[in-house]
Amino acid sequence: MLQKLRDKTSGWIATAVLGLLIVPFAFVGVNEYMGGGSDSTVAKVEAPPAWWHSAPHWWPLSMLWQHEEVTQEEFRAGFEQARQQQRQALGDNFDPRDFETLDNKLKVLDQLVDRKVLQLAAKRAGIQVSDAAVRKTIAEEPAFQVDGKFDPARYTQMLATQTPALTPVQFQKDQRDRLQLALIPQGIADSGFATSKELDRLIRLLGETRDITIAALPPAPADDTPVTDAQIKAWYDGHAADFKQGESVTLEYVDVDGATLANTAAPADEAALRKRYEDEKSRFMSPEQRLASHILVAVPAGADAATQKAAEQKAATLAAQARQPGADFAALAKANSDDAGSKAGGGDLSWVAHDGTMVKPFEDALFAMQAGQISDPVKTDFGYHVLQLREIRPGHGKSFEEVRDELAREQAEADGERAYNDLAGRLVNEVLKNPTALGPAAKAVGLPVQRIGPFSRATASGIAANPAVLRAAFSDALVQDGTASDPIEVGPKHSVVIRVLQHTPEQAQPLAQVRDAVIAAIRADRSAKAAEAAADAILARIAKGETLKDIATADKLQSGELPGVPRGAPMPSPEINAAVFSVQKPAAGKVTAGKARMETGAYAVFVVSKVNEGDLSKITPEERMGLQQQVMQMEGGTAVDAFVAALRKQYRITRREDQL
Repeated sequence: MLQKLRDKTSGWIATAVLGLLIVPFAFVGVNEYMGGGSDSTVAKVEAPPAWWHSAPHWWPLSMLWQHEEVTQEEFRAGFEQARQQQRQALGDNFDPRDFETLDNKLKVLDQLVDRKVLQLAAKRAGIQVSDAAVRKTIAEEPAFQVDGKFDPARYTQMLATQTPALTPVQFQKDQRDRLQLALIPQGIADSGFATSKELDRLIRLLGETRDITIAALPPAPADDTPVTDAQIKAWYDGHAADFKQGESVTLEYVDVDGATLANTAAPADEAALRKRYEDEKSRFMSPEQRLASHILVAVPAGADAATQKAAEQKAATLAAQARQPGADFAALAKANSDDAGSKAGGGDLSWVAHDGTMVKPFEDALFAMQAGQISDPVKTDFGYHVLQLREIRPGHGKSFEEVRDELAREQAEADGERAYNDLAGRLVNEVLKNPTALGPAAKAVGLPVQRIGPFSRATASGIAANPAVLRAAFSDALVQDGTASDPIEVGPKHSVVIRVLQHTPEQAQPLAQVRDAVIAAIRADRSAKAAEAAADAILARIAKGETLKDIATADKLQSGELPGVPRGAPMPSPEINAAVFSVQKPAAGKVTAGKARMETGAYAVFVVSKVNEGDLSKITPEERMGLQQQVMQMEGGTAVDAFVAALRKQYRITRREDQL
């Protein structure tokens, strides 16, 4: 048998088949080996190789495709940012349970995927952002300016205060990536336009008013008719989701709050503070700055030797002219510089620090000059620069006495941080000894075990309302294992360790328990239908030729005429206004009728007797220009959305909802 099998799998056909099978398995194996067999991405955007744009999605050599990934860390950061925005927008009405839905998670994920799609498109288009563009963006940022001008000291100080702190090189990279990402969508958005006829039509629509007659119907009387058992059972079965008891948990937790810890450390003495001052003296020094201007003679990347030589000679000639008595360096820069960012200002670069803001050859040359000096040509990746050093601002520092209170405060904060970290660390060590109970660990570190619950996602309060605590409390790991959590940070120097004591899954409440609620829902539905039926009956009478005014008089309804109701105004109410402008324009001599349900549940019936278009002559040129800009922005935004949607169809996008 083995010999027959060997005979059947011999020959060039079998060899070819095996070869074809080996290729994809080899790539899969290499990828698995290099990636360690784990994948923390929640989405991946892949594009075919640049040399085969039409490669099919099923092509096995996907490792040759270009790709961008959305990591779990990126998703968590994006989702938390969306959560905070929603919390700020809704205030006390914010419901963590309503936000923690798959739809919201997928919405955030799609936004991140769109960003990766644009990043990939920018890279495939070969978009590059110059150093000059990055410098210009940073220099124009108001946060880095003092008296309207870029201030290097403020720039470095602002970066140092970020969490985590950023170096100028890191920040420049972030800005370069942002500019690269924004270039294509900005170009598309700027292409939006609006014709004069479009604006005229929009002005007529936006300025439209309608003459209406309206009658308010009284609320339908409360329904008190009997509800049968069969109706109750049918409603309960058809609206089962309305009568479910939400998932709930009961927690025990240990609260480690640095604000409540007694600071037992002795105050730092003068010697310790002075030593720290000497060790960190550079913190209190502002760097030397130089007020500079330059003229750039640009050299294209990859230029030949002759082109570079010509640029160097031109720069040398400009340097010689700038050194002539009475020469105007600013005028020379305006006439000859290739740096679009500084040319109009006569080559002014404002104050420059030796901190990497400029490229190294530029900074090295500038900080080797004397005030008033004109440099020889300085070569960088952009070409040749002629530098003018106009003024030197020496660095200066604060004395120990000036910063003593700041040092003492920092020392106290450091001691408090150390005490908090020590206590939190000891608690974790004790918990690891017995992760199925918090009592022994809490007793060992002198903290109480507290209890909260039962609560659901909707009813969480106190420490449980913190999003991170709420997420952990209902996580499968804590619910199923019954073990203590890792420390959960709920604020600065404030964390909790929790353990689920009891878990009750979401479940349907028995009909007997919610019977009264079901009856109330049935009767409320009957009342709502009765109110709508009353409004429909009036609409039927209008269709047969009765006027709303006569109907209101006969039925003793509150009514009135409202001429010139403007579009979008909250009058008579937002709901009625929306309904009024949703009905068709009436034919000559006719009316168009409609109805609107109000917040009270009652209905209003109205008729539109006349439509008045917006008056073009009342729009000023400034208002027309502003409207045109808004339309162009909307058109541009729609075009960007369409562009991204088209790219998403071309690229291969994989989402891992199980990782959210």
